[in-house]
Amino acid sequence: MKPVQSVERAFAILETLATEPAGLSETARRIGLAKSTVARLMATLETVGAVERVGDLYRIGPAIEGFAPAVSGTVGLIALAGPHLERLAAATDEATGLSIAQGDRMHTIVQVDVDRSVQARDWTGETAAMHTVPSGMVMMARWPAERLARFLDRPLERSTANTLVDAEQIQARLIDIRDLGYAWGKEEFVGGINSVAAPVVDHAGRMMAAIHVHGPAFRFPQPGHDDEIGTLVRDEADRLGRASRSGS
Repeated sequence: MKPVQSVERAFAILETLATEPAGLSETARRIGLAKSTVARLMATLETVGAVERVGDLYRIGPAIEGFAPAVSGTVGLIALAGPHLERLAAATDEATGLSIAQGDRMHTIVQVDVDRSVQARDWTGETAAMHTVPSGMVMMARWPAERLARFLDRPLERSTANTLVDAEQIQARLIDIRDLGYAWGKEEFVGGINSVAAPVVDHAGRMMAAIHVHGPAFRFPQPGHDDEIGTLVRDEADRLGRASRSGS
């Protein structure tokens, strides 16, 4: 079967950007293509999140970065996160989970349940739009301004009546999330379920994943305990980040 030329060229772009971010002219020089050809391919790759632009440079985008842990690091990350999720589940008496980014969505890769008469469903394997879940909100809080602007400059899906879809309201919440280090979502993804999440950060300051706790809204969180639980989740996520950096 004859190779598809545009696919080969797109892979060449991704390979060179994986080595080092570059502008259009430099990328074209590296792979030996006309700048106009690279510009057309780059625009398509940017649309699907395979690359992202920061100033005049392009780099590997969130869609590709999301595949990396899913393919090579997910198993190790799950194993490393297990004790942290279990400790958090014991402390809160609610289900805990770990999510990673896949493009503009969050993908739950593991969940630890608790033995209670009313339990939240198992979300392992499910995905959700970034703005609908707190694990996505803590990811968005670390996005470059240009990427956030592109995300917000489009119609956002509404999962429940409580889902934030207004760009200004989302930006205001992200400011609070950056200050607190955690995010709450109250019946914003699914009615009757509240959740709280915090980022797991690698040695380069990039977010690897998010730890989250979720439970039925009638009991989680108990009144006046939002900050206490949010701090617990943030501290456990920080411990997982440090453990991943030390390799233990």
